Amino acid sequence: MPHPQPLTPEEKLADAKRLLSLPRIVAICGSTRFMTEMAEADLRETAAGRIVVKPGCDMKSPHALWSDPAEAEAEALKVRLDALHRAKIRLADEVLVVGDYIGDSTRAEIAYARSLGKPVRFTHPEVDPAT
Repeated sequence: MPHPQPLTPEEKLADAKRLLSLPRIVAICGSTRFMTEMAEADLRETAAGRIVVKPGCDMKSPHALWSDPAEAEAEALKVRLDALHRAKIRLADEVLVVGDYIGDSTRAEIAYARSLGKPVRFTHPEVDPAT
């Protein structure tokens, strides 16, 4: 009799979310120029009963955390924030891309989500790089 294959980390996470009866988790992606639209999408997704994770920092807006004159510090923060957002995508059940523009970072996030088999929705479907 063949031995069952051990569960992958993704399968363990999916099982845990099912056992906990968690609502669907949506990761919001998009250019930080759409932070206002992301907040609106967060509101709508939350009102629809979904858990929302989204970018928490807009490094294009001034803030003491990334206004350090050392360029390397700001770049290191961006690398950490990108890794954190990829973790949010891994945690999510689906991705919602906000905005009518797709830059390189968002394009990479979409490709990453799709490589994981995550459904990807768009507020502006015409910008889907797959179409």
